[in-house]
Amino acid sequence: MYVLCMASRQEISAWRPSVPGVSEVFHAHFTEHAYPMHVHDAWTLLIVDDGAVRYDLDRHERGTPNDTVSLLPPQVPHNGSPATAHGFRKRVIYLDLTQLDASYIGPAVDGPDLTDPLLRRRIAQLHAALATPGDELEAESRLALISQRLREHLRPGLTVAGAVPDRGIAQNLRDLLDERYVEAPTLEEAARLLHAHPTHLVRAFSTAYGIAPHQYVTSRRIDLARRLLLDGRPPGEVATAVGLYDQSHLTRHFKRVVGVAPGRYARTGIALTSGV
Repeated sequence: MYVLCMASRQEISAWRPSVPGVSEVFHAHFTEHAYPMHVHDAWTLLIVDDGAVRYDLDRHERGTPNDTVSLLPPQVPHNGSPATAHGFRKRVIYLDLTQLDASYIGPAVDGPDLTDPLLRRRIAQLHAALATPGDELEAESRLALISQRLREHLRPGLTVAGAVPDRGIAQNLRDLLDERYVEAPTLEEAARLLHAHPTHLVRAFSTAYGIAPHQYVTSRRIDLARRLLLDGRPPGEVATAVGLYDQSHLTRHFKRVVGVAPGRYARTGIALTSGV
């Protein structure tokens, strides 16, 4: 849920999404505010969209220059203040210890600022998914890849057990999604049912079929939505029937896949049927 708070020269929004591994999402624009030394019980995954932040971590001065990704470990004191005259605009995801365990704290203290354009792009995509109700499977899939890449940065050469993609596990996941794409399982549940690591599932499926699991589920839902719309069912009812959050959620995905809004698509079918 969004909480919007506006005061002199600052804007913030914060919410707790229903995505395992994410304890909070926080967006802020500060021009003057300076954080005192403090700690979190979660990992702070930070990207700065405008301006820059300077901070102290373990008695070393750090910063966020040149579109870096910053990963601040739990229970390690840090502060933060604007490094430019116009302040900074940041987006933060707080990750719990299921994503990165305590063994990664030391490497993160030594090197919290990561220069990785792909990682930054994936984090921005994750923020977009976390802000959209109904896109939880996409958020889980993106988070799995982000967490693995963070582990690779912190411990180069370390791989996730069973991380080599294989077609068998991809087929098993596809069978599961085909059975349950309307009420799709979470990535965490699928990993438990198939006895595989979530990252392995995402990579194996994407390698085998050229599409991510969340994209596959969405395409199956849109395919069903097309049939229901041509049967004459209203878009709001169709959205619920195919497992999407609401009509606007249906419209966004339907237009992206089909190229037109669901209402217009349905009217075309009615016109053809009536001979107009």
